[in-house]
Amino acid sequence: MSVKTRRYHTAQFKFKVALEAIKKENAAEVARQHNIDWGLVNKWKRLFLERGPAVFESSSDKDKVSYEKKIEKLEQMVGRKEVELNLLKNFADFYGSRNT
Repeated sequence: MSVKTRRYHTAQFKFKVALEAIKKENAAEVARQHNIDWGLVNKWKRLFLERGPAVFESSSDKDKVSYEKKIEKLEQMVGRKEVELNLLKNFADFYGSRNT
């Protein structure tokens, strides 16, 4: 009885194998060359094709989206505070004119 040990592959290796499988259009051949299961090669290939656009996103793009959301939220808060301030000024003017 043989015991299989789990091997861990780096992201660079997975990328290289997936790209090679796409180019050759034969996952089984690529799997034999690298001594790994062809199902694993197909899985890496599928993930690469599904998440391909995310590879080219930079962290600054993600930061930009989060900053835009934060700015929008802060602008809404400032707008609410302006309304509150105007209401307080109107009340102060109203009660100030009644007392004089």
